[in-house]
Amino acid sequence: KDIRNVVDGFSIVTNYLSVKVIALSIAAVVIVLLFFIFLFKKGKKLDTEVPYRRNLVIVIMIIGIMLGSMKVFTETGVLQTFFGNLAYAYRDNGVPYGFMTTWVNDGISKPDDYSKELIDKIIKKSKPYGENNKKKKPNIIFLQLESFIDPTNIKGVKLSQDPIPYYRKLMKEYSSGLLTVPAVGAGTSNTEYEAITGKSVRFFGPGEYPYKSILQEKTCESLPYILKKQGYKSHAIHNHRGGFYDRNKVFSKLGFDTFTSLEYMNGVSSTPKGWARDDVLLKYIMKALKSTKGSDYIYTISVQGHGKYPEERILGAPKIKALAAEPAQQKWAYEYYSNQINEMDEFVKQLTAKLKKLNEDVVLVMYGDHIPALDITADSYDKDLYQTPYVIWSNFDMEKQDKDQHAYELTADVCDRVGIHEGTVFKYQQNTDHNDKSFLEGLNLLAYDMLYGERYIYGGSKDAVKATKMKMGVKTVKIDKVVNVGERYYIKGQNFTEYSKVTLNGEPLSTIYLGPTLLGLQEEVDPDKAKEMKVSQIDKSNKEIISTTE
Repeated sequence: KDIRNVVDGFSIVTNYLSVKVIALSIAAVVIVLLFFIFLFKKGKKLDTEVPYRRNLVIVIMIIGIMLGSMKVFTETGVLQTFFGNLAYAYRDNGVPYGFMTTWVNDGISKPDDYSKELIDKIIKKSKPYGENNKKKKPNIIFLQLESFIDPTNIKGVKLSQDPIPYYRKLMKEYSSGLLTVPAVGAGTSNTEYEAITGKSVRFFGPGEYPYKSILQEKTCESLPYILKKQGYKSHAIHNHRGGFYDRNKVFSKLGFDTFTSLEYMNGVSSTPKGWARDDVLLKYIMKALKSTKGSDYIYTISVQGHGKYPEERILGAPKIKALAAEPAQQKWAYEYYSNQINEMDEFVKQLTAKLKKLNEDVVLVMYGDHIPALDITADSYDKDLYQTPYVIWSNFDMEKQDKDQHAYELTADVCDRVGIHEGTVFKYQQNTDHNDKSFLEGLNLLAYDMLYGERYIYGGSKDAVKATKMKMGVKTVKIDKVVNVGERYYIKGQNFTEYSKVTLNGEPLSTIYLGPTLLGLQEEVDPDKAKEMKVSQIDKSNKEIISTTE
């Protein structure tokens, strides 16, 4: 699973390591390789025959001992079978087990009692109780806040003031509680998966990201597909690169109509650690709402609170100061983190103020995707390490209902409260006692049938849920005119960003961004081919073309 994520890892390495450290690391690897090449060339060649049979027996014995011990230690609880964080799992369980189990254990295992009869029985239990709300449905916005928690729950950390005063106020006034998420310190996409689909990632292999495995090839029933039948349009918004976790490919398999990633945003400011600030999301949430006349479902993923958090003071005049921290060397990390989530708290305040004035009903669901990647342990955190605070806000009257729940339960709960009783998984959740031990067994059966089984849910149809023709960006990137001034070409159009590049036959050309309606070409082009030029949105990290004008 770590190898599957290596490209994404390299794309954010500069947010974690300085250029100097990266250069030294590369130099160290080169030196080690050269040393081994030197030994290979200068080493003495042995004339003795290699005892292949003996060595084969030894290798088989080692593998047998390893697999046997893994089985014993997993069954006795010594080794973990669920990884909320790959790095922590390798540290706690050891590299051999961490690597082997994430390699061998993939997907959802076939339940012993899996059958058409059992799936039919579960579906019958999932008939909607009560009628669907026939009135115009409210807009539903999910706001997943990066690494957002209440820092006052961390023991030993003292701050000069409350970093999340507005969010705390919302928790007192609106439905709220603690959300159990499937990740610790990292793994944002797994929290997304649970909230969008209503299925638990614990059904999958240790450390697995469905975005990087099964959703590379298969579609998955999710809230966007369900709401489409109710007349909704579904939008995903993320102020980070669209290719991270392959969202630009996966979101169409989750039923989204549009996806606005960083490459389609203007006016983005960055934190001192290089992550986009969340205030830019306000503009694009409102654009998505205004892009349709009907109801909208918007899944927004923030990024501002992301680590790595600095171990030295980098904020000149911080609004919130860390007065104490344990361990003491984490003081500046907590200070930096607290100021970032304070800005996120202000963004939430601005968003609710905008939505309150909207002439449409809106439900806004907010929560942290996981705890931050700080030195937080079970002993130093007043809550469970897998819990973050959530709030369900609305611009119309909704009864306040406080309770703790899992990320995979949240969507069914929200839909129930606004009168939407559709979708196999969501109806199952709305009609089943979650405290019954058979609840998760039934949910696991449904997940297996949808993604790996015979799809009895859909009468055996393999294409009952089809990928959408997802559009990148709510607003279309267009070329209106190509202007030739002397030996230079200028491209006039609409919705250009700093990630817009002029391309010819799929090859990016040297381009300067002059504004949302103007790009300048900085290299010569054959006049006969000038009409063939297009504009592409390009991921700066790996130079991948995300989309190109028609």
